[in-house]
Amino acid sequence: MNIVLLSTYELGRQPFGLASPAAWLRQAGAQVVCADLAINALDDDLVRVADLVAFYLPMHTATRIAVPIITRVQRLNPRAHLCCYGLYAPLNAGFLRNLGVETVLGGEFETGLVALANRLQPTGGRNAAYKASDQRPMEPVIALGRQQFQTPDRHDLPALDRYATLDLGDGIQRTVGYTEATRGCKHLCRHCPIVPVYGGQFRIVQRDVVLADIRNQVAAGAQHITFGDPDFFNGPGHAIPLVQALHAEFPNLSYDVTIKIEHLRQQMHLLPILRDTGCRFVTSAVEAVDDQILRLLDKGHTRADFVAVVRHCQAIGLTLTPTFVAFNPWISLTGYADLLALLADLELVNHVAPIQYAIRLLITASSRLLELPSIQALVHPFDEAALVYPWHHPDPHVDQLQQEIITFVQQAEKQGMTRWESFTGVWQLAHEAVQAVGQISSEAYLSAPHPQQQFSHYAPRLSEPWYC
Repeated sequence: MNIVLLSTYELGRQPFGLASPAAWLRQAGAQVVCADLAINALDDDLVRVADLVAFYLPMHTATRIAVPIITRVQRLNPRAHLCCYGLYAPLNAGFLRNLGVETVLGGEFETGLVALANRLQPTGGRNAAYKASDQRPMEPVIALGRQQFQTPDRHDLPALDRYATLDLGDGIQRTVGYTEATRGCKHLCRHCPIVPVYGGQFRIVQRDVVLADIRNQVAAGAQHITFGDPDFFNGPGHAIPLVQALHAEFPNLSYDVTIKIEHLRQQMHLLPILRDTGCRFVTSAVEAVDDQILRLLDKGHTRADFVAVVRHCQAIGLTLTPTFVAFNPWISLTGYADLLALLADLELVNHVAPIQYAIRLLITASSRLLELPSIQALVHPFDEAALVYPWHHPDPHVDQLQQEIITFVQQAEKQGMTRWESFTGVWQLAHEAVQAVGQISSEAYLSAPHPQQQFSHYAPRLSEPWYC
């Protein structure tokens, strides 16, 4: 059986979501080709001879990019069985099936892909059709069973130096590899797309598999590893021995991880271990600094927790990279200005990618946000083309500011502005918006940002900003 695994976008990373199932399928005897369409154009001839074409959909952007490619694949090879797998596949199962996708797999998808390949084995010779639309799918849409992972097979993926790099400042860059030590998350943040799929559960990738995967990437030129776990401290008993073993084997290899503020607060005693084993920065989805908004999002932390974590990380020399959903239905103009002021006060301007100042809340299918009466009253019917529930802010001035800021941030990136210069421009737009509608408040912290910050510590960063 000829299988083509396609990835459309994964934040500038070499896709684990291709390399992992490729190993499983090859072990099962299939002929597998991986194609990362974020790097290379789709090879029509490759599609024409495929029996199964499976699209990896780990995020919103990847799913939207995949839609026209699914149609193209159908046109090139109408006999091929189409599958979509990954986090966003089950979230959009109905829409994808209407496009002609026959199998949808979420959660721990490797087992499902092997089962699908086995089920589609033809019995009528080479010209037998692989379509199974007349059969009831046997693979569960969401599978959360524990798997014994295999070492990902990356041999036919583009070289690591074609992906995002680690920028350490002063022109120093490092080649970046990517792996996953866990999947899912034990928390239930309302806005998170992981929750409808994993429902508060997480699964580990065995330590020997993770280390073997990293070992292979180091041999291929990796100098830094991004751990793509939704939360690296969902299982600190798994995470800490892993990075200690990694550092013992590769003392010059650096890495970065993503960890909730809640976990950073609870596990402060473990943070020096991250620092000492080569962690260059910790990404944390802070999302907001208003306690009411944080409660609505069910984030599990407060503004004070965020400040405490920032101060602790600064004290021990561990870089924290916060991310935000800056524009949401509950933010006000003064609340947005307050967010900027706090980032300036905490000396985090160089730690925040400018796109984070413009991120707008996505309300996806099956989102827990839809449980909130305030959201139910606000959203419009589901937009299948955009794959979201559209919404407008109760204050149109907030939506207007968001449009102004995302336009500015995009222009600033093209012009090569520094993070400080971008922040200053965003600050000015926010200040002008607040003044224009007369919402100046003593609580808005609308003093000018501290100019000395433009000379503050350079925060290590990936060359492709983090957002979905």
